[in-house]
Amino acid sequence: MSRILLVLLLLSSAAVPQAGAATLSKSYSYFSIGGLTLPEIERQLEKRGPKLKSTGQRHPGATNMAFTTQVDYADSGTHCRIADARVLVKAEVILPRWRMYRRAEKEVRLIWDTLARDIKRHEESHLSIAKNHGRRLEDRLKALPRRRSCAVLAAEVEKTTARVLAEHDAAQEHFDRVESINFESRFLRLLRYRLEQIEAGRLPDYR
Repeated sequence: MSRILLVLLLLSSAAVPQAGAATLSKSYSYFSIGGLTLPEIERQLEKRGPKLKSTGQRHPGATNMAFTTQVDYADSGTHCRIADARVLVKAEVILPRWRMYRRAEKEVRLIWDTLARDIKRHEESHLSIAKNHGRRLEDRLKALPRRRSCAVLAAEVEKTTARVLAEHDAAQEHFDRVESINFESRFLRLLRYRLEQIEAGRLPDYR
């Protein structure tokens, strides 16, 4: 859902070889909601959920992300090459926490558990998309050919970074569109599965 992208290019002329792929650092925060019925819960989510700056609308969950790219350059005096490139994706996942769980009827608790798990799955899918593009950015930066100077190569780094982050934005937006279109059928399928698990004794029932 909400994704705030921040790119910091930390440029260095020292060669510090380091293996690895894009790193994901994540944290979770929560906002509280009340309500005992489904309409009340829906109104609470609309009132208290994190707001997207792009639309001004609130959502039941959000993920804020920052991409930090560190590039090490090796300058031989006649040409400059990428010695190493590392990408860190730092993410904060914002999820709802329902205060009235124990006081609500079992049917409402069942639907809430199904919804809450789907919200978390959705937001963590955004993390996977971000990490995949962080890895893609690392690979493309490392594959850049050497240039006559580090200044010229740094410009290539900036262009490549902007291009990959644009691809990342497009992938996140496409994911949101698909999820929105399929929400009803997906939620009913998840709810049906949860009921089957309860009947089979694999999950506690809602007495």
